Amino acid sequence: MNSLLQSKNQKIINFLVDKKFRFLRHILFLFGFLLIVYNSTFSLSYDGVYRYYAIFLLFVIFVAKVYINIYFLVPQFFFKGYYILYLLLLTILVFLGINIIGETLKHFFESHRIVHAEQIRDKIRGYYEAFLVVAPIIMMTTTLKLFQKWVEDNRQISELKNLTFLMEINELKNQINPHFLFNMLNNVKALIRKDPEIATVVIMKLSEFLRYQLYENNEEKTSVSSEIKFLSNFLDLEKIRQENLNVSIDSGVDSRILNSTYIPPNLFTTFVENAIKHSVNVQGDPTFVHVDISIKEKQLYFICRNSVDPNYIVSDKKFAGLGLPNIKRRLELLYGKMCTLDINFTNTEYTVSLIIPI
Repeated sequence: MNSLLQSKNQKIINFLVDKKFRFLRHILFLFGFLLIVYNSTFSLSYDGVYRYYAIFLLFVIFVAKVYINIYFLVPQFFFKGYYILYLLLLTILVFLGINIIGETLKHFFESHRIVHAEQIRDKIRGYYEAFLVVAPIIMMTTTLKLFQKWVEDNRQISELKNLTFLMEINELKNQINPHFLFNMLNNVKALIRKDPEIATVVIMKLSEFLRYQLYENNEEKTSVSSEIKFLSNFLDLEKIRQENLNVSIDSGVDSRILNSTYIPPNLFTTFVENAIKHSVNVQGDPTFVHVDISIKEKQLYFICRNSVDPNYIVSDKKFAGLGLPNIKRRLELLYGKMCTLDINFTNTEYTVSLIIPI
């Protein structure tokens, strides 16, 4: 019984929310509202063809107010937290529509009215009653819009959690792999004999690298400074493995801003990994990976450039690995259309530019 009830409720929710039912929802709303106007006492106040003119006027003005509300006022003001401004603009919209209807009826339809003007209630009371009729209809559509956004947000949150979970599993399998640790430990072993001080620095960086992966990677947010430190350690460790690799991370942002600005962890790791993998030159020529992170006007700018062996043709497929589809989807779920990701390449250089809101 409960499963049957849940199934029916889910069907109702799908009809109210899913985009594939949007056209049908609008048709039902318009048809239902037209029936209400057609059978209202107001429509019977005019004789002949002017009754249909009055119905058309009322229908068009009311529908216009409803759609201005749900497609302009709600997303531009209510969803962005400007509640008082939204209520003010909505009140103005309602009274403006009522006045347009009233003045139009007064100047063009009054002579065709069945009920004489002296029998009509005073203008202020008429406006008050009209507002009581219009407001519930508009607020009902606002409630439906809020319900649609709530359901969509919950779906995206659920999908984001599942995707993040899968990415974390893949990171544990791929990023901290035995081959990487084996190479680093061999490097440390050689450095202990050759230069113990550098070996100590490498061990500290490797420790910080592993700590970030094991602990901070599980948090929902991490500071930009922590992310930069992780990338710096990661690049320094890779530089030990590739002596001809030149790496740098530039950020002209104040350290206090970096410490107080938070982003999802490992948001840039895939791009840096990709840069390291494809910066390798088979002839042993110098290569580079340069990362630039800046913050301007509540936006974070991430740019990663790496060298490309000119003897190989660069293509999208060549850079399609290391979770790029997953990170693109993750960015889409986290920021929607508020983020910008551009990937450009030539025969000698590959560049990733990412802009996200903070």
